[in-house]
Amino acid sequence: MSTVSVKTDRPSALAEFWYYFSRNKGAVIGLAIFVFVLLLAIFASVVAPHNPDAAYGSDMQRLPPVWAAGGNSSFLLGTDAIGRDLLSRLIYGTRYSLFIGLVVASVSAAAGVLIGLVAGYVRGYTDTIIMRVMDIILAVPSLLLALVLVAILGAGLTNAMIAIAITYQPHFVRLTRASVMAERDKEYVVASRVAGAGSLRLMFKTILPNCLGPLIVQTTLSFSSAILDAAALGFLGQGAQPPTAEWGTMLADSREFFLSNPWLVTFPGLCILITVLAINLMGDGLRDAFDPKLKRS
Repeated sequence: MSTVSVKTDRPSALAEFWYYFSRNKGAVIGLAIFVFVLLLAIFASVVAPHNPDAAYGSDMQRLPPVWAAGGNSSFLLGTDAIGRDLLSRLIYGTRYSLFIGLVVASVSAAAGVLIGLVAGYVRGYTDTIIMRVMDIILAVPSLLLALVLVAILGAGLTNAMIAIAITYQPHFVRLTRASVMAERDKEYVVASRVAGAGSLRLMFKTILPNCLGPLIVQTTLSFSSAILDAAALGFLGQGAQPPTAEWGTMLADSREFFLSNPWLVTFPGLCILITVLAINLMGDGLRDAFDPKLKRS
């Protein structure tokens, strides 16, 4: 007895995701830039032409880029105020910026999703208390709240990441809660409950996987915002401390030379701008790929 195999033309989940993601050309460009920055961060010790913390003497201080008058071919983007290679410091700065974004986005997403899952599923007084606390946190501007928390915890990169993660957490809580409330009374959840599934299984195995689309988009946007806020804290002297090659700290160290040596401020600022813009463009592409309404349109 022979069996007949039926072939379907349904694309795989990955192929479908890439189809909708790649329709957004800006998202593809953002992905390419992000991959480039990621590779720079991974291979910084190989790509960087000099030690980022090595000063090359008073005669090498504030050299202009190689294409400007007085430039040196050994230092393509020039040197900073104490004679360190600017290009090498920018390349190593990708490590700090991506590390900050990854840690902050992961911590705030994990804590926010857990709290929002409990609030949306349990409801009642638990939901009310959690959401009023989140409203209080959201009532304070995020950068101001981060500054207050860093002032309490002490200046430094670790404390800055903790402070930024706390300020981003309410966004994940509210988004998760709304998604859970939309899913908890649907037929597949009721069927699982009737079949004897416990609360933890319903929350983490049944409901949460169907809420991941908007959460992934929010995580991507938080990643870019964390880089921006960490740079702002570094610029204000409350984030990474010298001689760390972090873009915000580099801006703070060079602000007094803004008029006389503008490249010292321009290049770190461009790195922040391009990286944050690339990640935001990726976030738009992820939204297009995960939003079923956009797919139908």
